[in-house]
Amino acid sequence: VQLQAFGGGLVQAGGSLRLSCAASGRTFSSFVLGWFRQAPGKEREFVAAMRGDSTYYSDSVKGRFTISRDNAKNTVYLQMNSLKPEDTAVYYCAGGLSGIDYFARGGVPYWGQGTQVTVSS
Repeated sequence: VQLQAFGGGLVQAGGSLRLSCAASGRTFSSFVLGWFRQAPGKEREFVAAMRGDSTYYSDSVKGRFTISRDNAKNTVYLQMNSLKPEDTAVYYCAGGLSGIDYFARGGVPYWGQGTQVTVSS
């Protein structure tokens, strides 16, 4: 099982980026897929997840970020709007079969490599 993230970059505050995460190795339609991030000097934190058609967000990104998935392409996306400097972090996609609560606490068996998102003020 492999997850590969794309789409990070440098953007000004208020701008947008879309991250993609392509999954391979098995069919992920039944998986929880989501995103975490880790800023320098901080612990990794949950950002968003999707199970079936249900979506879950951290309070810090709710209303600004949107997670979606294309099961036919085994891909999950994170549309990030109204970006803030505090959104600067390495973003990781993740997948698993656990419940959302456990997933959000980092109980995730599959991780992609990180992609850097930098938001300048």
